[in-house]
Amino acid sequence: MRKINLFTNSAIRINLIMIKLIFLLSCTEDKVKQKVVKINKEKLKKQFEIANQRVMQKEIDEMDYFEKTHQMPFIKTGFGIRYYVYDSVKKQNKIKEGDEVTMNYTISLLDGTVCYTDGGKPKTFIVGAEHLESGIHKVMPYLKYGNKTFILIPSSLAHGLLGDFSKIPPQSPILYKIEIAPKTK
Repeated sequence: MRKINLFTNSAIRINLIMIKLIFLLSCTEDKVKQKVVKINKEKLKKQFEIANQRVMQKEIDEMDYFEKTHQMPFIKTGFGIRYYVYDSVKKQNKIKEGDEVTMNYTISLLDGTVCYTDGGKPKTFIVGAEHLESGIHKVMPYLKYGNKTFILIPSSLAHGLLGDFSKIPPQSPILYKIEIAPKTK
């Protein structure tokens, strides 16, 4: 499988330009600084929008490539999250916000690097209320208790611009492999 370069030259250049602009704006005299900010505010805003669009498109391309090479028919949500249920339990309820969910999980990068696992201890959380990636909370209402699924989460709904400062790099979509426990009465 081809490795995806998460630190493309264009992303590095864009980040360096943003750092230079911030530095230059912070080093000028107040009057000049105010004038420069007024003159360049819209242009700077537009540059940030373009940079953000490029990052988002890069992640969409990476997730498309993952889906194609692994031949999994992912379903796309309106949030940009994708999920593929590979084992479904027919007579289980859909998960709702506020429900307690217990799941086994593995978190990986799209190149296959495993970042985190549950270590044999399932994670229990309340949908919409606990500290997990917001992408997990947003995808749960699409799933049922007992589902086994793969979930692709864009970085904006995972660990964002900076990553997790440990195993997940900046601007990295992640893959969750989860097994949701059946609901007990």
